[in-house]
Amino acid sequence: MMQATLHQLRVFQAVAHHGSFTRAAEELLITQPTVSSQIKQLSHHVGLPLFEQIGKQLYLTQAGEALLATCNDVFERLEQFEMTVADLQGIKRGRLRLGVVTTAKYFVPRVLGSFCQRYPDVDIALQVTNHQKLVRRMQENLDDLYILSQPPTDLDLNTHPVLENPLVVIAHRDHPLAKKSHIALKQLQNVPFIMRESGSGTRRAIQQLFNQYKINVQVRLELGSNEAIKQAIAGGLGISILSQHTLNTEGDRSELAILNVQHFPIQTHWYASYLRGKQLSVIAQTFLDYLLAESPKIALPDSLEQRRKSA
Repeated sequence: MMQATLHQLRVFQAVAHHGSFTRAAEELLITQPTVSSQIKQLSHHVGLPLFEQIGKQLYLTQAGEALLATCNDVFERLEQFEMTVADLQGIKRGRLRLGVVTTAKYFVPRVLGSFCQRYPDVDIALQVTNHQKLVRRMQENLDDLYILSQPPTDLDLNTHPVLENPLVVIAHRDHPLAKKSHIALKQLQNVPFIMRESGSGTRRAIQQLFNQYKINVQVRLELGSNEAIKQAIAGGLGISILSQHTLNTEGDRSELAILNVQHFPIQTHWYASYLRGKQLSVIAQTFLDYLLAESPKIALPDSLEQRRKSA
C-alpha cells in the first residue's frame, strides 16, 4: 500500500465521487484508459478490489469506502497545510467550501463579494441547497462552514448567530388583505397558502407558530424555490411566508406586499455552523471572522421595512 501515489489516490477519489471512470477522466483531463490503469494499480497495492460494477452502476466495495474516507482526510490535511504555509508567508490562499440554505443566498453572495476583493487568492466552492440536503452534507463533513436558519439539534455543532432573518407574510399588492392593518392570525385560515416544501427551515418555523395558536391554513401549493413562490404570489395563487431578505431585489414597482399580521414577523436568525471538533482551515476561520463582523452591516431595504409597517 505504501507504493500508492498521490496521483492514484486523486484518480480514485474522482471515480468514487462521480461513480464513473469517464466522468473522472473528464474532470482530471486524462484518458479513460489512464483512469482504468491507475485504479487497477491501486487495487493491486491494496490487495482488494475497490469497486464493483452491477449492471451499469459502479459501487465502492468495503475496502473502497475505507480508502475513500482516508483519501478525503489526506487531501483535506494537505490542503490545510498549503493554507497554513501561505498564511505564514503573509498570504491568504486556498479554497473555502461553503454550504448555505437557499434563503441565505440573498445575503451570502454580498459578503463573499467583499471577502474575495480583500482576499483575491481565495477560491470559493458554494453549495446552495435546501435544509435537508444541507444537513446531510453537514453529517458527511463535505464543507468547511454551513449557513442555515435552524441548525440541527441532533448534531454536535459549533454555532454562531450571524444575521436576523425575519419571516413575513407576503401577498400580491392587490390582495384584499393588503389593504388591511392589524390582521388577526386566524384570518389566514381562509386564504390559500403557498408553502416551502416540508422539511425546510422556513416551513418548520411557520408550523411551530401555527401549532402554538392552533391555526390550520389551506396549502394550495408546495414549492421548493423562493423565487417560484414569489412568482406564484404575483400570479394570484395565494399568499406565503418568506424571509424578508428574499425581497431585497424587489423595487418600488414590485407586485408583492408585506402584510401586517398578528405575531409577525417571526424572528429567526441565520447561523454559521460546523461540526464540533472540526479544525477550521486558515481560510475558513478567516471567512467566519469576516462574516461575523460584516453581516450585521447588512440591513433590510428601507422601502421594504416601511412597506411592512404601513401595510
